[in-house]
Amino acid sequence: MAQLPQGSRASLIVESLNQRSTLLDTQNGDLLFPPASTLKLVTALAAKLELGNDFRYETRLEQRGQDIVIDFSGDPTLTTEDLIQLFLIAKKNGLTQIHGDIWLNNSAFTGYDRAVGWPWDILGVCYSAPATAVTLDGNCVQASIYTEDNGRTRVYVPEHFPVYVTTKATSVSKDYQESTQCDLELITASNNHYQLQGCLIERTKPLPLKFAVQDPELYTQRMLSNVLNQINVSFSGSVNVGNPTDTSVMTSTLATHYSLPLTSLLTTMLKESDNLIADNLTKTLGAKFYIQPGSFSNGTKAIKQIIFAHTGIDLRNIPMADGSGLSRNNRFSSHTMAQILRHIWLNDEQLNLIDLMPKSGESGTLKYRRSMRKDPIKSRIIAKSGSLYGSHNMTGFGLDLSGEPSTLFVQYVADYYPEKKSSDSPPTVAPITLFEETFYKDVVKFSQLMPKK
Repeated sequence: MAQLPQGSRASLIVESLNQRSTLLDTQNGDLLFPPASTLKLVTALAAKLELGNDFRYETRLEQRGQDIVIDFSGDPTLTTEDLIQLFLIAKKNGLTQIHGDIWLNNSAFTGYDRAVGWPWDILGVCYSAPATAVTLDGNCVQASIYTEDNGRTRVYVPEHFPVYVTTKATSVSKDYQESTQCDLELITASNNHYQLQGCLIERTKPLPLKFAVQDPELYTQRMLSNVLNQINVSFSGSVNVGNPTDTSVMTSTLATHYSLPLTSLLTTMLKESDNLIADNLTKTLGAKFYIQPGSFSNGTKAIKQIIFAHTGIDLRNIPMADGSGLSRNNRFSSHTMAQILRHIWLNDEQLNLIDLMPKSGESGTLKYRRSMRKDPIKSRIIAKSGSLYGSHNMTGFGLDLSGEPSTLFVQYVADYYPEKKSSDSPPTVAPITLFEETFYKDVVKFSQLMPKK
């Protein structure tokens, strides 16, 4: 661990799978570290155990008297195109005019849309999109910002997105930016208004932006108006959030949209480290387990109960605020994560989770990771990464010469704050990259030396 800056903390474990022997241990496996996105492995395991492979999110279009109700279930993959298809099916079956109002039923979830411990300064970007029952287009909109010759900037947002973005950011030279430390900043408002300010270094191509929708229900209300106009369904009422107050009227289902099955959702969640899928699944687990609207609170409690009931692994004293790992309030120990990995491996025939994880230098978040792109590490590790400010984590399996898991390993690095280099310093390899390359080479070496059972 000599490559890490002074003040860094690390907890490392490497264990053989068949022989159950410890090959490397920093002897601090009970200390708590921010797990970051390695927590998604715990969420994935709980989802497999509780929901099953055949689970799909359902979004139903219903008619209740004169009103139309869209029952949202928290499907993190629902798109505007899916909404269009729901209404097209209903139109094909005779719905050409809506005489009452449209209701967006958001009762599947309750509580905070963002977990306790999510930093305020990242709430405007898509990897921290709110976890809501009414979720559409990943609660994310794409845009771009251009620098202009007059020192100004301009923003482009596709016109079909019902968000409003302005820019006060100035276009500056690289030297000016470095001398003033003036960075590009994003200010968000609850009504899906965004303002960019600060400085952007002059560029020949636009800078892509992804804004987290701050009010998904408002976004969906406005997108729905576009949908009805597009498919020519007459509607003069209002779009409301909630349920009609008159529960005595007859209800009929006009159309139902199903998400892809759980395995497909988990593949995206693990390979691409999708926070929205992880957090909506967390709330869904809370709803299913406790038979009440899902929340971060009952969802994380449900994960702990499910894991203990099925595996015997006790997470009662593990602080969990969400299922994605985005909250800075989450903590995990390398010892407990090793237990999770061993259970996943022992039950891989039923769970089939290992194949859903990224492979070093080949897929998902590990495809371009600098410490994993070259031999002998490339293609020899299957793992889930996790990064937060000051944290660089990796948990997974080392593969033997036949490509099968033969070791499990946990890497938790926290309080990593390397010395900042000036722009005119010669290029160097980051300390964390050197550390990881050394560690992963050991993982691969151990894995390939392990005899088969």
